[in-house]
Amino acid sequence: MRILPLLAALLAMPAVLPAQQVPPALYTDPAPDKAHPAGMTVLHVPSGGVTINGIAYRPGGAGPHPVVIIAHGLPGNEKNLDLAQALRRAGWIAVTFNYRGSWGSAGTFRFAHNPEDAAAVVAWVRRNAASIGADPSRIALIGHSMGGWVAAKTIARDPGLLGAALISAPDLGAVGAQPRAAVQALMADNRETLAATADEMADEVIAHAARFALTPDAPALAKARLLVLTSDDGLAPGMDALVGAIRRAGGLQVKTRHVATDHGWSDHRIALQAAIMDWLATL
Repeated sequence: MRILPLLAALLAMPAVLPAQQVPPALYTDPAPDKAHPAGMTVLHVPSGGVTINGIAYRPGGAGPHPVVIIAHGLPGNEKNLDLAQALRRAGWIAVTFNYRGSWGSAGTFRFAHNPEDAAAVVAWVRRNAASIGADPSRIALIGHSMGGWVAAKTIARDPGLLGAALISAPDLGAVGAQPRAAVQALMADNRETLAATADEMADEVIAHAARFALTPDAPALAKARLLVLTSDDGLAPGMDALVGAIRRAGGLQVKTRHVATDHGWSDHRIALQAAIMDWLATL
């Protein structure tokens, strides 16, 4: 019967993409290292007079290991922990953290605090590198959504970082330029766990729209290695404008990619991880 050869062929097809298309670390556990096992370290990072919480996902092996610090968005429902785990399998220490006034971290949530908190995490890793097996000279940033804005603001002020990947990032300057009713509605829909009211959040981003804009940072960002990933969420034009400003400022190290998916990359999680890991391998 002809159906039998067809069935055999279907059964022989790989369940995942071939290894040459997907980094093996995405779906293959590394060999355990009994002397230096993989693990987790809970972080308590001082920032702005309070303590913010975080986690370092440590890979196996003696190290020292390079570090990726992952900044979540607003309010942080998607924390990209699948990405953190994939990066750990690939030999990176993946550090996640929560801004002041979010997800159990002490203090009041303010947009202006968020890049300060990211810088505090970078400083903590550099200061305590030996305790988590980290290489303090090899730290990169990844930010999703608002976290991409945080990552851009952070690396613009810290040229010692390896690079920054911005995933579906907004320009908060453009957000603050919208009518107050629209900004307030956006904040009201995105403040789970945040120690701030929607009115406080809207008033801050409107009052500091010029300060929060990313385009003025283009000259500093032109010196950084950047990966700008955009999606079909309406934010791509803002990032395209930023990339254009960076290139006009002489930036030759910015790479871009657009993927037809939603803001959370819900149906392209493996593609997201592969893009990030391919880029990190070039740093």
